[in-house]
Amino acid sequence: MSAAGAGNRAAHRNRRGFARGLLGVLAVAAAALPAHPPDRAHAQETLRERIAAMRFPEIRFTPLEPESHTVRDVPVYFFHDSELPLVTFYATFDGGVRNLTRDHLAAASALPNLLRTGGTAALPPDSVDERIELMGLAMSFGQGGGGATSSVNTLTDHMDEAVRLWAAMLRSPRFDSAQVERWRGSELERVRRGRDDPGTLAFGRFNHIMYGDHPVGWEMNDADLEPSSLAPNRLRHVHGAIICPDDMVLGVTGDVTWPQASALLEEVLDGWPPCSGALLDDPVPVIRDEPGVFVIHREIEQSVIVMAHGSRLRQGDTPEYFASRVANSILGASGFSSRLVGEVRTREGLAYGASSLWTTSSRNDGLVGALTRTRPETTLEATRLILATIGSMRAAPPTEEEVARTIDETVNGFVFNFRTPLQVISRGMAYRALGLPEDWLERYVRGIQGVTPRAVQEVFRREVDPGRMTILLVGDTTRFDGSPSELGTVTVLESGPPVPSPPRGSPRSPR
Repeated sequence: MSAAGAGNRAAHRNRRGFARGLLGVLAVAAAALPAHPPDRAHAQETLRERIAAMRFPEIRFTPLEPESHTVRDVPVYFFHDSELPLVTFYATFDGGVRNLTRDHLAAASALPNLLRTGGTAALPPDSVDERIELMGLAMSFGQGGGGATSSVNTLTDHMDEAVRLWAAMLRSPRFDSAQVERWRGSELERVRRGRDDPGTLAFGRFNHIMYGDHPVGWEMNDADLEPSSLAPNRLRHVHGAIICPDDMVLGVTGDVTWPQASALLEEVLDGWPPCSGALLDDPVPVIRDEPGVFVIHREIEQSVIVMAHGSRLRQGDTPEYFASRVANSILGASGFSSRLVGEVRTREGLAYGASSLWTTSSRNDGLVGALTRTRPETTLEATRLILATIGSMRAAPPTEEEVARTIDETVNGFVFNFRTPLQVISRGMAYRALGLPEDWLERYVRGIQGVTPRAVQEVFRREVDPGRMTILLVGDTTRFDGSPSELGTVTVLESGPPVPSPPRGSPRSPR
């Protein structure tokens, strides 16, 4: 039985249980009716009265809490769950691309794929694949800029063998040369295709504009993918720096007891070499801090518009942070109910959708802005409308209804953060990596509940300014509804048709 199949069965049982419970309530109410009611209307009215008069005990939600343990100095989050004969082992590693020099970009990017496909010191790739298939394992290997993750999900009967195989893939990867070259070839193709995909091009180039020579702003190119960049010594260097126990946190959940899990983890961690110490400190980004308009000409049927400026607001237990989350949702992060969609799509019909972004880190500055796609002939009109919509959030507080809807969505969605034990322990592991308290989710909900319309306006006035936006336009400049210079000083990033000059007396965006 796979984890997905087991989850579907559990969901089906929940639906059946809900239906039986509802039928039970109606049956109790119906049983209280007279055996021979005088007429249908009277019977229905009596039934409604009986149902309205029913009283039930208050439902109290108790969040799931994992156990905290330590095995060989590695923190472990554990949650026993015997509902299904499945078990999951999950690992996170603090360290990634951001902690390495640019010449290690390819090796660090390839690492998750090669851990899965490159075999182990004892087994070639095809033998690893056969064992995974034979046991029906679900494995994952991934990374972000600042960390790596991996997991294995298995039937409890295969737990020992599955976890040993998973540990060997993490601890002693083979980095099979054929698999390395296969990844390099596919990545070269992805890079080349990315130049032709407007969205990929726009977002990658915008990050580089805003972050410059910082890992967030790095764009993979052909020079990064020279064979020497993926030489065995380069891959071993990255592996020894990231996939190691010093910066590891583990999670275990499923049909396994803690004595069983701890004994297996002792075996896994025994003799695992410490981290090489080759990781650099997190670089502090220097985000672009002046407005401007950047243009890339592409003969495409939809322009891509991205705009943002730096934000110094950090993630934390402060009224300003919680107000920013509500503000971002109202502006554009809540989808069809947001102001940007209401203005850009519903009222003006300029795009299918539009959204806002407001990144907040607990350590570094982030970005606040918006993005959309529109016809080339409405590129400047859509850009101005987005700037005006952002300005409206500064000019007046949002309505009570807008704030209440956002708060309700957050509070009503609270319970869905506890759907599975794995979700609970992985969140705890993430909070640990970010330096957040273990009860951060509960604090977040309480903080959101305290946000007022005035607080939303104040955080917008303090942190967001449409006149400071750096704007990137990717599209067919020959079909634009005016000159990009109407929005500010233009920088053409790639050669193409000349960018037209604005006509005399043309309007400019509010500064």
